[in-house]
Amino acid sequence: MIPYRKDLKAVTRDLRKNMTDAEKLLWSEIRSKQLKGVQFYRQKPLGSYIVDFYCPSAKLIIEVDGGQHYSDEGQTKDAQRDAYFNKLGLRVKRYSDREVLKNINDVLEDIYKLL
Repeated sequence: MIPYRKDLKAVTRDLRKNMTDAEKLLWSEIRSKQLKGVQFYRQKPLGSYIVDFYCPSAKLIIEVDGGQHYSDEGQTKDAQRDAYFNKLGLRVKRYSDREVLKNINDVLEDIYKLL
C-alpha cells in the first residue's frame, strides 16, 4: 500500500461526487472488475496526489485530462507527478477527456493491453 496524506480524504470524496462526464463514462466501464477482472479505484490518494483511477495489481494509474493539462504549467505539473509515480514503480497512462468521450472503445482496448 502506498501511504498518502490523510488530509486528502475529504477532497477525494468531493471529487468522487463531482466527476467529469469523461470520468463518469470511463468509471462505468472499469468499475466492479469489468475489465480483465481487475480492481480499479477512483479518485485515489497516493502520496501527496490524487489520481483519477488506480489499479494496484497492474501498478497502473489512469488520468483523464481536461484542457488545463495542456497549458505549459499543467504539463510541467503532470511531468512532476508522473516522475514521482514512476519512481514508485507505477505506470501513468493519460487520455484526454475528448478521447474518452469520443472513442471509449479504443481507450478501453488500450487499457486492457496495459493490464
